Amino acid sequence: MPSITETSSSRTPAAIVRRNGRLLVLTMGATFVVLRAMLHLSPNSDFDVAGYNIHHLFTGILFIVAGGVPLAIFRGSTRRMDAALVIFGVGLGMTLDEWIYLIATDGTNASYLLPVSFWGGVAVVSVACVYAIVLIAARIRPPRQPGSG
Repeated sequence: MPSITETSSSRTPAAIVRRNGRLLVLTMGATFVVLRAMLHLSPNSDFDVAGYNIHHLFTGILFIVAGGVPLAIFRGSTRRMDAALVIFGVGLGMTLDEWIYLIATDGTNASYLLPVSFWGGVAVVSVACVYAIVLIAARIRPPRQPGSG
């Protein structure tokens, strides 16, 4: 059985970076779209535990920890690492979606549907996706040759 840190020999480091980046951007973006669609169709869907309303920002933090800790500790490209990356991306999408909403509104279900909440979510998820794309581009760009200008 392959270990969690083994790397597929058929993938180059640049290919792994591109694939991981695409997977992260896709999961963040898809999570945002799915959450917004579901909560637009059913705006009063709450997750309550012991009388406390648990916003998906807080659930997202748990996903970030569950996916991010293995990503920080282990190296390689395996299905388990891909699963950790997807969990991490879903957590980021959930957390970033509600960040501006909880800062700029009163936190009610009706406020989640306000333009400031939607466009704030679009903005922060987009910034995170652009950041990931910039890091991918910086990592896969070939190093400059000495004396090549």
